[in-house]
Amino acid sequence: MSQIRSLFATRLYRAKLSDHGAPIDAAELEASCLSIAEDDEAGQDWCERNDFPGYTSYASLTDLPWRFSIFADVVKALDAHVAAFAEDLDFDLGGKTLSLDSLWINILPEGGIHTAHIHPHSVISGTTYVAMPPETSAIKFEDPRLAMMMAAPPRRGEARDELRSFVYVAPTVGEVLLWESWLRHEVPMNMSEEDRISISFNYGWN
Repeated sequence: MSQIRSLFATRLYRAKLSDHGAPIDAAELEASCLSIAEDDEAGQDWCERNDFPGYTSYASLTDLPWRFSIFADVVKALDAHVAAFAEDLDFDLGGKTLSLDSLWINILPEGGIHTAHIHPHSVISGTTYVAMPPETSAIKFEDPRLAMMMAAPPRRGEARDELRSFVYVAPTVGEVLLWESWLRHEVPMNMSEEDRISISFNYGWN
């Protein structure tokens, strides 16, 4: 009898941020993101120079938990989620830990996109979602083997998630997604008239 196994899994972690730690006030977190974006002139300048749609604090701020205590609460919850994901991945950390090395705000306006990318020099990356208005973009993940499928036919429309070339995930406010940092992903165009707000982060092995 034939046997078929699934090999080399790509794991995606999805949970409510509040599953670990104290509940996070969504309205306060959104107001904090908007306040920082309004005051961060260096970040605004970077976005303008680099034709970045909307706003990101990625290139300008490294101290969000110091600026607003609610970000410290977010980080505390993320630490627990990342630890749970690392356990699922069967990582042997050799006595070291996975620790936060960057955390930044993304505000994507109508028509804005984040093109496909990976997060080099990190182990686990992810995003927690602050504002997801109707018609806003899902996050799109790409099969890491795609570049090697030169002659493969397309998959059927009803193919299982693990066999698709791209998988779209539409998270809700208050959710967190985690993935290994080598997984290419993108945010297609925001079709909503309202801003899509998220907080992204990287964890390294120290």
